[in-house]
Amino acid sequence: MFSSRSKVLASIFTVGALALASCSSDSSSDSAGSSADSAGGESYTIGINQLVQHPALDAASAGFKEAFEDAGVDVTFEEQNANGEQGTALTIAQQFASDNLDLVLAVATPAAQATAQNITDIPVLFTAVTDAVSAELVDSNEAPGGNVTGTSDIAPIDEQLELLQQLVPDAETIGIVYASGEVNSQVQVDEVTRAAEPLGLSVETQTVTTVNEIQQAVEALGDVDVIYVPTDNMVVSGISSLVQVAEQKSIPVLAAEAGTVEGGAVATLGIDYTELGRQTGEMALRILQDGADPATMPVETATEFTYVINEDAAERQGVVIPQEILDKADRV
Repeated sequence: MFSSRSKVLASIFTVGALALASCSSDSSSDSAGSSADSAGGESYTIGINQLVQHPALDAASAGFKEAFEDAGVDVTFEEQNANGEQGTALTIAQQFASDNLDLVLAVATPAAQATAQNITDIPVLFTAVTDAVSAELVDSNEAPGGNVTGTSDIAPIDEQLELLQQLVPDAETIGIVYASGEVNSQVQVDEVTRAAEPLGLSVETQTVTTVNEIQQAVEALGDVDVIYVPTDNMVVSGISSLVQVAEQKSIPVLAAEAGTVEGGAVATLGIDYTELGRQTGEMALRILQDGADPATMPVETATEFTYVINEDAAERQGVVIPQEILDKADRV
């Protein structure tokens, strides 16, 4: 975990600023800055700095844009994807700082850290960030104190461990693989460890620094009874590698969010990232249209959680889904 703002900066800059030519970009217009549109209303230009493409983050970005569409507000989105590279996220943030934007959305913790360090004169919103205080994005969740606020994807870990025990009742040891450089992942591992102890569960962990290390890390977990996948951007983007080894070892995989279930985990009680993104978009509308100040806008969290079940994965991993869970599931 980063212990100070200087360490955050150091970790970002040591990666090196990569050329933006490696980023993916999608823009509906070359214009920038707010202006009156042809119908006489206000139009805006918003930058989106997304760390990596995977279902949860893609859904968050889509939900954010849908909030503007639903409100009938004209927006040009300047979208950039860092392809999982923190240095590229930094380069994107530096480009956005020199563009004439009205607001920037940062999707995932490393992208938010890079954006917040480089953009201080316009509003910055984040989404898919687990703990904004630990990531040093805000002074507090209740009073952010600067130009940065947004939505947290903190998972209902106590309830998720209850689900784990329902699905794997004989489990004693939980294995977790996570990226050592993601502060949001360390927060979740600490929370799982806290919640597991009174349930008589122990936690074994392995860290990775690249997607290519995931298979080896799963092997190194040893004889764990179940694997829990947090909202770790690196591991989620390489979930197929984790699931492949877990199924070879007959270890059930449970997830913190729905996209990982679609990728091969058995189940989750998790966040709908499209709705979380939409919630962030509604915050942006309050800033742009109503003059709300990010410094006094509390960080918001998801208000609803849903069961998502992958029956094919459950069969492959030897898990029997209780009927009461199937009855509650939002998607099967």
